[in-house]
Amino acid sequence: MEAPPPPHPPPPPARPRFGSLNWARGWYLSAQELEEGAPLLSPGLPGGCGRRPPNHSSPGTSFGFSVFNLMNAIMGSGILGLAYAMAKTGIIGFSVLLLLVAVLAAYSVFLLLTLCIHTAVTSYEDLGLFAFGSPGKILVACTIIIQNIGAMSSYLLIVKSELPRAIAGLLNGDQSGAWYLDGQLLLLITSVCIVFPLALLPRIGFLGYTSSLSFFFMAYFALVVIVKKWSIPCPLPQNVAVEFFQVSNSTEGCKARLFSFSKESAYVIPIMAFSFLCHTSVLPIYCELQSPSKSRMLKVANTGIGLSFLVYLLSALFGYLTFYDHVDSELLQGYSRYLPHDTLITTVKIGILLAVVLTVPLIHFPARKAVMMVFFSHLPFSVTRHIFITLALNTAVVLIAMYVPDIKHLFGVIGSTTSTCLLFVYPGLFYLKLSTEDFVSRQKLGAFLLLIFGLLVGLLSLVLIIYDWAHQ
Repeated sequence: MEAPPPPHPPPPPARPRFGSLNWARGWYLSAQELEEGAPLLSPGLPGGCGRRPPNHSSPGTSFGFSVFNLMNAIMGSGILGLAYAMAKTGIIGFSVLLLLVAVLAAYSVFLLLTLCIHTAVTSYEDLGLFAFGSPGKILVACTIIIQNIGAMSSYLLIVKSELPRAIAGLLNGDQSGAWYLDGQLLLLITSVCIVFPLALLPRIGFLGYTSSLSFFFMAYFALVVIVKKWSIPCPLPQNVAVEFFQVSNSTEGCKARLFSFSKESAYVIPIMAFSFLCHTSVLPIYCELQSPSKSRMLKVANTGIGLSFLVYLLSALFGYLTFYDHVDSELLQGYSRYLPHDTLITTVKIGILLAVVLTVPLIHFPARKAVMMVFFSHLPFSVTRHIFITLALNTAVVLIAMYVPDIKHLFGVIGSTTSTCLLFVYPGLFYLKLSTEDFVSRQKLGAFLLLIFGLLVGLLSLVLIIYDWAHQ
């Protein structure tokens, strides 16, 4: 007698609808279930960014270009403040802290990617939704708004300080008092005539290709800093030292320190956090990755962060060894003062200014999107609202850039608050909330330590920065 066929296994239970708040609260993960080589976001999941039609002509972005895109997201105005950070901590102290922040940045990317495997989200804000519902999503969105406003302000602060010097470097003779050397006026003209119109565009994808040049400008900047180490003597000539640095022409302040600590050391980790923040770009970069998987994206992240660490360390080291204790909080200012008409320095200024002006509208887009999501998500698109929010954001950014006296204040406040949250606090907190592992598991303990580190460093740095302001 023929045996009956085995019964068919029951069909798997239907997955709750993506975007449902109940699913967001109940869709937890266990690290034991994760497969390192599995696609990060399943092509069949709603909202997954791995979905590509079978006849799709583009295979995705290669590994090398993905690394390049991530480095472009990492490297920005923060590179100009790292030599100052080394002057306040010493060569060894700075190197250890920079390596620590780079490692923690890579680890927090790992936690974010791990979370996204089972949530299939494509934005940082949606991770906040999964962890804490609508308040979590709004909190992350507000953090991104403040972070991006601070980043745009730091870029325009560079325009205010360096564009007049770049123009003066291209001109011969005494041009003091000319209107085109007024930093605030040039900032206003640049914002009204270039930044605001570009930010108004509904699609600004073509600027992504142009702004990708910013990485080459940053690498060129680091190379010029290394070359110019031997062009500026220490001690500085008497006239330069007295006029700009209020020191004598003795060898005081011309010795490299291995370790250093002062009240201004409170700015160091915030500057580093500001310099390594790329976490809001990790998922969009993954979405275009060729053969996407968690392990492949982690290699992209680790390679990009590692190369950025190398460029940061070289530019900070040789910038510090050029000016020692007299290094400026914005490194280009020192070169502008001592070598105002140097060809290499002028080309670096023009390159960085071009990258800055074209990058500001790109940073504006996620900030405006977050504003729309927090306040107007229930309303249909409106051209009037689009223009008003763009104008309001740009006005706030210009006012901050005009009246903040020193770029280190922006790095300090934004770095110790929003950058620290996005880099350390939120990845650790979201992992602790969504993971069902035992608390003593390696990843959950790591997430807890990352959270504590972010809270302690952020609060301590902010308190010390406020104390420094109060006693200036």
